[in-house]
Amino acid sequence: MSAAFIKNIRKVEPYVPGDQPNFPDMIKLNTNESPYPPAPAVEQILHTMSADLQRLYPDPNVSKLNQAIADFYGVKPEQVFTGVGSDDVLAMCFLTFFNSEKPILFPDVTYGFYPVWAEMFRIPYQTKKLNDRFEIVKEDYYTENGGIIFPNPNAPTGIALPLSDIEDIIQHNPDSIVIVDEAYIDFGGTSALPLIEKYDNLIVVQTFSKSRSMAGMRIGFAISNPNLIRVLNDCKFSFNSYTMNQVTIAAGAASVADRAYFQNTVAKIVKTREASKKVMAELGFQFPDSQSNFLFVTHPKYSAKELYEMLKAQHIFVRYFGTGRTEPYLRITIGTEEQMEALFAALRNYFQQSVV
Repeated sequence: MSAAFIKNIRKVEPYVPGDQPNFPDMIKLNTNESPYPPAPAVEQILHTMSADLQRLYPDPNVSKLNQAIADFYGVKPEQVFTGVGSDDVLAMCFLTFFNSEKPILFPDVTYGFYPVWAEMFRIPYQTKKLNDRFEIVKEDYYTENGGIIFPNPNAPTGIALPLSDIEDIIQHNPDSIVIVDEAYIDFGGTSALPLIEKYDNLIVVQTFSKSRSMAGMRIGFAISNPNLIRVLNDCKFSFNSYTMNQVTIAAGAASVADRAYFQNTVAKIVKTREASKKVMAELGFQFPDSQSNFLFVTHPKYSAKELYEMLKAQHIFVRYFGTGRTEPYLRITIGTEEQMEALFAALRNYFQQSVV
């Protein structure tokens, strides 16, 4: 390529998603999807899709879905912003709110897209090191900054920050936007949503990909005060007005309407998670007390890469990051009880063979 234009090409180190293998016998525990199907009404929407849902432009305001989300969380529709997955919502938040010359702050071990967006949008940033227990240190966020973002529970550790610590961070940063990324909040921890009415600089982001079993439909949303949601929409409409298709809007609203199914599915995953903690501890694994739908585990006798490759050979897929402080760890999504039993059996068999 010509050197004259190479220098003007935007270059970033891309986010690397988890593998998406396709084997009929696979057990997929590497990308934190729900092992259960979405609410039954979602399937009904897909079977009854009309021609108009394909022919006509979707509602750019996503009014039906925003109203359903607002009703579920007890807020007003004008407090809801919906996007194509929480990645789309978060990226739009970076573009809209992080425009200071001061660096934004986020943890050093966290969601891998944060530094990618910062580099993409030319946003200065600093990472704040988690302590030796992989916990966010709230005092690290008292310094001057251009904005703050962190997941709660954090990923890939699964550790939840107490609501009092989140409020403390918000109180110490009245001149900065604070974004709490709650992709996993339905599995544990306390949501920061009650603080929305108290602080005008708080944005809470959630997703349908995990607890609502709709990763393939790509629905994420932010809840904040109407002023911040309005400017977020202004930025979105200046970028692409029709980001969410008709079917996704209808399916998302149907999913939110079935509160009982949602609660039951989350409860099953949490129950399996707690049982899995006991088994993994018996197998010698060490891990933080996850409040998410995954475990972040390490073993004193076996390398994470060794276990990852062993499981992969049996078509049991878990997440291995392989760099930095996460190198000794595997992230294991909580599957069904049957899937977890298959994982445990594979690990037990490998450990027994290693002893022999």
